[in-house]
Amino acid sequence: MNTPRIESQRASTSVRSPIIVNQLGPDIRAALVDHWSRPLIIDHPADRAPWDVAPEADVLLTRPLVGWHKAPAEKPAGWPFGLRWIQTASTGVDFFPAWLLDGPVVTVGRGISADPIAEYVLAAILGFEKRIHDIRPRNREQWKIGPLGSLTGKTIGIAGFGAIGRAVAERAKPFGVNIRVLRRSAWPYVLPGIQPVDSIEELVAVSDHLVLALPATTKTARLINADVLARAKTSLHLINVARGRIVDQSALLQALDEGRIAGATLDVTDPEPPPEGDPIYRHPKVVLTPHVSWTGGEDAKRLADKTLVNLDAHAHGVALADVFDKNLEY
Repeated sequence: MNTPRIESQRASTSVRSPIIVNQLGPDIRAALVDHWSRPLIIDHPADRAPWDVAPEADVLLTRPLVGWHKAPAEKPAGWPFGLRWIQTASTGVDFFPAWLLDGPVVTVGRGISADPIAEYVLAAILGFEKRIHDIRPRNREQWKIGPLGSLTGKTIGIAGFGAIGRAVAERAKPFGVNIRVLRRSAWPYVLPGIQPVDSIEELVAVSDHLVLALPATTKTARLINADVLARAKTSLHLINVARGRIVDQSALLQALDEGRIAGATLDVTDPEPPPEGDPIYRHPKVVLTPHVSWTGGEDAKRLADKTLVNLDAHAHGVALADVFDKNLEY
């Protein structure tokens, strides 16, 4: 659901033009340049540390991939300088240092990548059932007709029912599946065709495909562990598009090796990327991708739209959307 933008006030003299450090590239600059608040945009040099921002700036637009993995453990001298608001392109904040989250208000890119991630999940599920890459004959002897799977009547479990979980459910329902969902908070309303469950143990026990779409927090670390996997159906296909540390990878590989679950599609790992020689790279029951499920389509436009909504709010001095909550850790 898109957040409505506040009515523009291009002629307003009561709103100070924000000074914005842009680390999100030219597409975002192009979207910002005509904003009614007449922002001063500072393009951050690629060879400069992302935390080394102009002291006069009051807004920072950033993403994990611009070098935050090299950030010092302690906040730099003078941080946060003049910053009053930080907008991240990512939903998760675990790639940022803790001190970035302990200062100016931080807003996240919640929901920006829900559509491409949901498409990735459906591709993974259909690929698993239809085995497209496994059934291609390389010669005449391999031309054999064998049974393929079907989604009809299968159960898709979704752990986490934010924007991504909802997008997955919307796309999966037309295939005639049963959908079971685990969410942190109580259900504010009933959704047709979607049944809530009370625990991850209950969810894994009924799922043929289990989608992890929940935030990485202290409570969700190693949520999928040996004890949970012991309750799984042998047909289980685990799909992780959340964060690698939600899954105990050693326990997952052992369950796959022992035939206690059927397969896994992992777009995230812990650590990321896995070290050279890690068995996860070549495991025959694992489809591994390099954290790309969020890409595709109009992701730049979605990011720009969300940034503009919050820039409206910032310029007017009203509450921002999708503020990071330190207590919830997302």
